[in-house]
Amino acid sequence: MLSFIYSKFSYDLGIDLGTSNTIVFAIGKGIIINEPTVVAINKKTKDVLAIGVDAKKMLGKTPDNIVVIRPLRSGVVSDFDMAYKMLSYFIKKSQNYYSGGFKKLFGPRVLLGVPSGITEVERKAVSDAARNAGARIAYLVEEPIASALGAGLEITQPSGSMLVDIGGGTTEIAIMSLGGIVVGKSIKTAGDEMDLSLVEYAKTELNLLLGEKTAEECKIAIGNILNDEQSKKLSFSLRGRDLKTGLPRTIEVNGLQICEAIRIPINQIIVSIKDTIEEAPPELIPDIIKRGITLSGGGSLLKGFDALISRETKIKVKVAAEPLTCVAKGCAKILEDSEIFSKIKLL
Repeated sequence: MLSFIYSKFSYDLGIDLGTSNTIVFAIGKGIIINEPTVVAINKKTKDVLAIGVDAKKMLGKTPDNIVVIRPLRSGVVSDFDMAYKMLSYFIKKSQNYYSGGFKKLFGPRVLLGVPSGITEVERKAVSDAARNAGARIAYLVEEPIASALGAGLEITQPSGSMLVDIGGGTTEIAIMSLGGIVVGKSIKTAGDEMDLSLVEYAKTELNLLLGEKTAEECKIAIGNILNDEQSKKLSFSLRGRDLKTGLPRTIEVNGLQICEAIRIPINQIIVSIKDTIEEAPPELIPDIIKRGITLSGGGSLLKGFDALISRETKIKVKVAAEPLTCVAKGCAKILEDSEIFSKIKLL
């Protein structure tokens, strides 16, 4: 009876609380929120001025009295107060997607995807932030598990599946079976590290000072790891400050230069993928060879990344159909399907 009342007057949310973006999937509604994980506050009063898209627009453009904060670093909460305020905003905003803006009587059940390598203290910080933000119940699940389910992989059976989720703060590499991770790695080399590599490349090779936001835009526009003529045709206008003259300057860069700029973080990810495969139980290797490796997350959209991983591992690689939303969809799938919920290892 109680479960019927809750289902009638509450709602369920699957949340990918990512370092770069927060994505909310409402069961019965789909993706309802996809915004940057950014908060802008007044430095003196600590009042929140903007969250999400509006806050990201302020990056690098604020006066002394305003500071723009990213409440998560490397996939974990680095600023609890800001994470709580941001989650409160998104949970309240999610209510507007229900009929006529009708406010549910009870707070939502929330399932959040978190990096597989976080500590018990970090887990508590995430779940506490969600509950303080209005969640009736807050569950946690490791991101690779949620991402695999969102990508359509069958991970609850006694067979192996391998997924690489390349997000903003972390890259999650996991071999899964029976609803849990058999072998996994969580490394802090991902999209943010690629952006920093681009900033450093522009500084050392082009004498150009870039902001991280510009570097990210360049990566999204022509980011690739193909060292070929086709890559050379890709171009992007980098706008920054000339380190010699101190004046504004625009430089055209091509895909080959971007390939060189992000080579180190890409190689680090490749090495970690190989290490994970080497640690896998022999019984799961045939399944991985048969099913291949699935890529998800924003980093999987880099041109040629799937081909490079396949060449280096000798295993076929595919990119998930909607790689950016796999974690949020997987979280919602767990909440929606009681059979899957009973088989998945929650934290």
